[in-house]
Amino acid sequence: MATSDPSDDALMKAYAAGDAAAFEQLYRRHQAALYRFVRRLLGASLSAQTDEVFQDTWLRVVNARARWEPQGATFRTWLFTLAHHRVIDLLRRSGREVSVDAFEGEGDEPWQPEATAWQHWPAPAGAAPQGDELAFWRRAGEKLLDCLEQLPLPQRSAFLLHHDDGLTLDEVAHALEVGFETAKTRLRYAMSKLRTCMGAYLEPVQGGGLR
Repeated sequence: MATSDPSDDALMKAYAAGDAAAFEQLYRRHQAALYRFVRRLLGASLSAQTDEVFQDTWLRVVNARARWEPQGATFRTWLFTLAHHRVIDLLRRSGREVSVDAFEGEGDEPWQPEATAWQHWPAPAGAAPQGDELAFWRRAGEKLLDCLEQLPLPQRSAFLLHHDDGLTLDEVAHALEVGFETAKTRLRYAMSKLRTCMGAYLEPVQGGGLR
């Protein structure tokens, strides 16, 4: 009879007891998501530091194995918390000011992206060559990453954790060590800014509007 895979908590307990294979299973389970989170949080300007932050996050897991306790958060949430702390440390070390204010970047003036519109919406399905549509959406994905980099770190973190990594709002709040309403506010601002940014990049067809 097939057995279900052990939970992350069970694997961490086994690893703390000396089972190295348990750590290898945890690593395989979460490495891709963690690496993506770190890379996108650092952005293009610090992408060369992704491996350093990624490896250091796992090293912190290793060093904390004997004293790790869930404390209301899942292992995955705790893992992202460690990575988030490490990214903040790196940004500060590089001389960047890092605010943890949920309202950072919010002022009286409407927020505007740092570029102008770049392309019309693609033709309706079937009306344009498939290669053209694929190229368009590939570029749209690249522009979304550009828009993400323009978000303040608190808002970018909330968006990535919720929409990219699938954490619930409660888990996002745990990972960022903020209250639920603060996490919700950061996510709302992030979504509003991304819509504005992509709306500017994706110029509507002449005589029409964005839908």
